[in-house]
Amino acid sequence: MIISIIAAVDERGGIGRENRLPWHLSDDLKHFRRLTMGHHVLMGRKTYQSSAGKMPGRKLIVLSRDPKFAAEDAHVVSSFDEGVEFARTAGEQELFVIGGAQVFAQALPVAQRFYLTQVHADAKADVHFPTYDRAEWKELERNEFSAGPKNDHAFSIIHLERVNTAP
Repeated sequence: MIISIIAAVDERGGIGRENRLPWHLSDDLKHFRRLTMGHHVLMGRKTYQSSAGKMPGRKLIVLSRDPKFAAEDAHVVSSFDEGVEFARTAGEQELFVIGGAQVFAQALPVAQRFYLTQVHADAKADVHFPTYDRAEWKELERNEFSAGPKNDHAFSIIHLERVNTAP
């Protein structure tokens, strides 16, 4: 099973503000939907709570340290590894890790793909993507999008793959 990270990150590494995305990028949301539709998506509890009910067609896995946390439309796990194993056992071919920062930090060492949306702005975020070595990733594809009525900012969607990923 392939483990993929999918994240939108501003110029300063920001990914969120006040438990929400700090921008609206319609073209990026379409890209996210197209990639993740029909797949398992793994996220932290705060990410789940900020997007609850907005991800039909995906199998949700929520990572929470709270043993009492429950979600009707998601499978709740207590560790990143447990979430990965749940998706693997279900026959998933590509698991998408969608946030937040702590979950991204756990996924970075094992992810083989990284679908990065580079937002060309400073969104004054209060949550940031973890530091990573860009040299560990090879760029396979890049698409540019302009700011406009549907996109708050210009951005690039970049498909990266880990260099020297073992089969």
